[in-house]
Amino acid sequence: MSEPLVSVVTPFHNTAPYLAQCIESVLTQSYSNFEYILVDNCSTDGGGEIAERYARRDPRIRLVRRQQLLSQVQNYNAALTQISEASKYCKIVQADDYIFQDCLRLMVQAFEKSESIGLVSAYDLKGNVVRGSGFPLRGLPIPGKEVAQLYLRRGVFVFGSPTTVMYRSSIVRRSSLFYDESLLHEDTEKCVQILQDWDFGFVYQVLSFLRLDEKSISGAFRSFQPDALDRYIVVSRYASVFLEPREASNLQKQSRHEYYAVLGQEAVRLRGAEFWRYHRDGLKTVGQSLDWPRVATAVGRELLRRIVNPGSTVAAAMRLGRRWISKEKNTPMSESTHPKEPRNHFVRT
Repeated sequence: MSEPLVSVVTPFHNTAPYLAQCIESVLTQSYSNFEYILVDNCSTDGGGEIAERYARRDPRIRLVRRQQLLSQVQNYNAALTQISEASKYCKIVQADDYIFQDCLRLMVQAFEKSESIGLVSAYDLKGNVVRGSGFPLRGLPIPGKEVAQLYLRRGVFVFGSPTTVMYRSSIVRRSSLFYDESLLHEDTEKCVQILQDWDFGFVYQVLSFLRLDEKSISGAFRSFQPDALDRYIVVSRYASVFLEPREASNLQKQSRHEYYAVLGQEAVRLRGAEFWRYHRDGLKTVGQSLDWPRVATAVGRELLRRIVNPGSTVAAAMRLGRRWISKEKNTPMSESTHPKEPRNHFVRT
């Protein structure tokens, strides 16, 4: 039986310091039946020339050059429309990441266990931290709803980043906008959406490396507590989809408390306008705004936790927290300064 075709896609913009290592990691895969689509989003750092040199040497590579700069997510969506109609599976490798030698082979093996599997993931290495631990040892396929419930109930996160997972190509081809550009963490939400209708596959090995460099795609927003916001958004939107009403309601309340506790900790650190803008933008995607009284309460709790004094310290800490939040709320903020590219909706820590 012939190996199914895999479409590997690397969109890039000004990631020249990492691009060659990314490309080499794909070209040296132990799995050979793949096409490799490189999409240059108007790079000005020589990345396009690096990609062109590789494209001349390997016929599996197809280089696409953008004529107009797109945002990161727009570029990813446009890049995914380039995959072959013949491909069975689709793998994004972000330009500042790389994959290990058996990544494609092992992910395809997992997919081939069942036609009901729509998404495959694995452990990834983020800097020097292996992520995905806690996922139970299971035979394949794994019902998608059980995986979603595991994340909702226990926070076991196995979706990593676009580099971590592989998609069934038929799902990618269903729409010219695979990722919802109105969302803040559209890659996580896409995985959860897939789990509503498809089963899941998991490879119990580290198959990808995600860079921590501050100049990498995820560097700019790493300090903004994206994981806390990501989980709160997913629980808010999907708990009622995968859980019974009473459990979903309780989980949403718990998640809100935990999320605002994080915001309280960050407020005490005197985070600036961009931090709060990032969280306001995320909350808008679930029809919410920042609850400043709740932030103030969380600030008070955090100050009390640090001071650990009885009696009047409680009221003083709460007043201080509310005063700080009131000042932050009324401080004029400029329009969003998020760069068009790389616009990091795919940030994870």
